[in-house]
Amino acid sequence: MKFFINETDQIVNEAIEGLLTNPKLARLDSFPEVRVVIRKDWDKSKVAIISGGGSGHEPAHAGFVGKGMLTAAVCGDIFASPTVDAVLSAILAATGPKGCLLIIKNYTGDRLNFGLAAEQARALGYEVRTVTVDDDIALGKDVKKRGLAGTLFVHKIAGQLAEEGKSLEEIAAVAQQVIDQTASIGLSLTECQHLGQETSSRLNDEQVELGLGIHGEPGIEVIPYAKADHLMALAIEKLEANLSNENGRYAMIFNNMGSVSPIEMSLLVNSFRKTKLASKIAYMVGPAALMSSINMSGFSVSVLLLNEAIEKALLAEAEPTAWQLQPFEKPVEISSPKLPDTIPYDASANEKVYQLINEIAQLLVSIEKEINSLDAKVGDGDAGSTFALTGRRLLTVIDRLPLNDTGKLLLSIGRILAREAGGSSGVLLSILFTAAGTAYTKSPELGKALLEGLQRVKDYGGAQIGDRTMIDALQPAFESLANGETTSLVAQHARKGAEHTKTIINTKFGRSSYLSEEVLRNVPDPGAEVIARVFEKIATLN
Repeated sequence: MKFFINETDQIVNEAIEGLLTNPKLARLDSFPEVRVVIRKDWDKSKVAIISGGGSGHEPAHAGFVGKGMLTAAVCGDIFASPTVDAVLSAILAATGPKGCLLIIKNYTGDRLNFGLAAEQARALGYEVRTVTVDDDIALGKDVKKRGLAGTLFVHKIAGQLAEEGKSLEEIAAVAQQVIDQTASIGLSLTECQHLGQETSSRLNDEQVELGLGIHGEPGIEVIPYAKADHLMALAIEKLEANLSNENGRYAMIFNNMGSVSPIEMSLLVNSFRKTKLASKIAYMVGPAALMSSINMSGFSVSVLLLNEAIEKALLAEAEPTAWQLQPFEKPVEISSPKLPDTIPYDASANEKVYQLINEIAQLLVSIEKEINSLDAKVGDGDAGSTFALTGRRLLTVIDRLPLNDTGKLLLSIGRILAREAGGSSGVLLSILFTAAGTAYTKSPELGKALLEGLQRVKDYGGAQIGDRTMIDALQPAFESLANGETTSLVAQHARKGAEHTKTIINTKFGRSSYLSEEVLRNVPDPGAEVIARVFEKIATLN
């Protein structure tokens, strides 16, 4: 499949450059390491409204920066949460004495990275509140609901209240009310195709996915392909069954997931008009690509229960629009806040440790495509890229690391991961290495220190052994290391844990909680597989 791209690792950067021809937007001058798009006219006199997440959902999130909506947006790699430091940069750049509201979509990586950035900002004296959007009704009530295009309702209402000078407390309360009164459902004929990557499909021409997310992950149900009216009726029936007020008035976002043609979108609006829910809709946003999934041939419908205050804020004029004409100008930069040094320690030499880090980093780079392919079966297909990014960064800075001081080395790796690696795996490993480094400086026993770091990962991330994550490989390996076993035995324990994830098909944690047994069976967790490969490489070096 052909795409309009130059270099795959520059897609997000070049797309932001194109967006910044809008004369009312600017970026921080730490770009592209930190990708923050911000209002050029922002003066910090009101509450800042900040959102963001992985790229690939354009025009969300940066396309909704402007008066009456977002103050700033933080852009991660495609389908990967931005780093903690990127979010922190946005907070420091946009927040004044009235504070800021972070609008977070309910994905593990976004919750962790935005949450940790909020904690760091609070520690620096900033007033920060967060809300988490979970508007997807497809998965039921037993698992955490995902954030879909209904997030844009929260952007609009919160942005308007901020523009009116409301307090952070008032805005956060209404934003939560909007979240509680929003419901979304998606349906697609195809998965999205990652730009510059090999394409594959889990659906045939006679299949459609209902209840899928915005990252190309499998839907809750595969249903037979049918006429548009029938497919729309099935989606809306599921949506309507989850509405709390049968007689209420609603606003609707009719969202193109990326590659549905304009004539099909208009046809789908007509299909929606034939449903019972149509009589309750007072306003429609779209049909348009508002929160896309790169080029997915699908749509989503989000509805918001209206009251007087919400309706007033919704109808107020907002600057950002998907169809707005604007002068074509060069990008503008605004000074980025100074962040602490990534590696605050002096470099030191240790030939054996140098070889170890070099070999592991090379491994992470070499298996990128293989792990992406594996992750595409059970996730969003970017796990390999996340680990490879870490490997490339370690190779770049290896000569600056305190290789002869284990505690400082662990802390340095933790900081590198926090700043450079996006997604949930990046921030979780950052937490692991940071906590392990702190523990090691107090008691220099590597295995026990790593176990302490792993416990912090469990505390923040919520997963335990048996939840089909990289913890299933990490915990037995660290326990073996703490017991003084050889690196060969440590690697065997990691491999056994990774292989065990192939058999775990019933879990209520993470993406696996809404994938079918057929999808999960005999497929290892990608993170656990990477961990097993790393320990197997370490065993060959001893």
